Amino acid sequence: MFTKLTVPIGKAVRALMRLRGGGSALPGLIVERLDPDFVKRTLIDLPHGVVLVSGTNGKTTTTKMVVSLLESAGLKVFTNRTGSNFVRGVAAALVKDVDLTGHLDADVAVLELDEAHAVRFIEVIKPRTSLLLNVMRDQLDRFGEIDSTARLLTTVAQATSRNVILNREDPRIRDIAKQLSDSQNITYFGLSDIVRANFPNDDDIHSLRLVEQQNLPEASVLLMGYGDGEATLSINQQIYTTKLKIRGIYNVFNAAAAVATVRAVLGDDTSNADLINSLSNVTPAFGRGETLIIDHQPLELVLVKNPSGFRLSLQSFDPTNYATMIAINDNYADGRDMSWLWDVEFDSLTEEGVAMVTGVRAYDMALRLQYDEITVDKVDPDIDSALKQFVKSNRSKPKRIYCTYTAMLAIRKSLRRLTKVEIVS
Repeated sequence: MFTKLTVPIGKAVRALMRLRGGGSALPGLIVERLDPDFVKRTLIDLPHGVVLVSGTNGKTTTTKMVVSLLESAGLKVFTNRTGSNFVRGVAAALVKDVDLTGHLDADVAVLELDEAHAVRFIEVIKPRTSLLLNVMRDQLDRFGEIDSTARLLTTVAQATSRNVILNREDPRIRDIAKQLSDSQNITYFGLSDIVRANFPNDDDIHSLRLVEQQNLPEASVLLMGYGDGEATLSINQQIYTTKLKIRGIYNVFNAAAAVATVRAVLGDDTSNADLINSLSNVTPAFGRGETLIIDHQPLELVLVKNPSGFRLSLQSFDPTNYATMIAINDNYADGRDMSWLWDVEFDSLTEEGVAMVTGVRAYDMALRLQYDEITVDKVDPDIDSALKQFVKSNRSKPKRIYCTYTAMLAIRKSLRRLTKVEIVS
């Protein structure tokens, strides 16, 4: 039941959480208990509705791209910028942005939600636009068999009132279109024949079936090429090339997804040149290629969650003259099954080796590297201790850390004692 005290109480709890050093979903929990309709009531009348971003890989970075492009077009955008991708996390983010009366000054909401929580979210409010990125074989302990994950995303797409943007290169995502109504606007983003082999879908990785790539549906946005910090996109058959501040091969494809989504939201009159110019200024989301400075040297954080993402990350970043650390946790948010590490080739690290391996599954990771004959200098499961050793032993070198999600959060927390790190809440 609505209470005038809902938002003031939520903001007070959020302020207390900030004093403790970071974000929390607790304000969202309290708001949900006090006012179960808070999220729906706050978002229901936004002029451009809700844009929902879901899929296994790339949600946070793609969401940031969509937000940045919409803001560059002059829209006021609400988003759950921490990647708190469940309904309670959205409520907690709303508490921050609404005024004391509960009013949200925004034109559109862009929300990152994982597959399971997206299905719960659409019970609260139906998105006007949904972007569905991919289905990969990680965290099966959470979502079950891979086709079950695809069914969750199909449910999200069917509940979307207007625009559904699909990755035509992922057969399970592409097939969602068969379950949609004629009243929905279906848009695809995709890859040109030249670059497709560099972006394997889940079936390609596990050799489960040969996916027929003939007669693919036409994509409104195609990634045509990339390299040297540039990307070339085809937008409605017009070619554009732009520099990108966001690094990583996988993020180049995410850029195509973001452009397709923004065009669906804003309409065909959108200036493609303006979108491309804005895309060149988007910076990495926290922990996703984020670069910090320690002892006048860069330290990059690269999130890895599944074999495709880890493979593409290793392809994206040259290890030459870099000190490398790998941090692998198997907490709930990471997925408990780490067998996917054996689907990753680590050959690119052969020459430089790995300076430190840490995390709950440090010894599993070290064993995996041993099988590829990659030299590992040190193994320390304690992330805080390992990070201190890693930084101290490599003060004069650029550093890069590949890390799973909860390991990334722990590393960022530890890094606050060494350098300025954005506190996201």
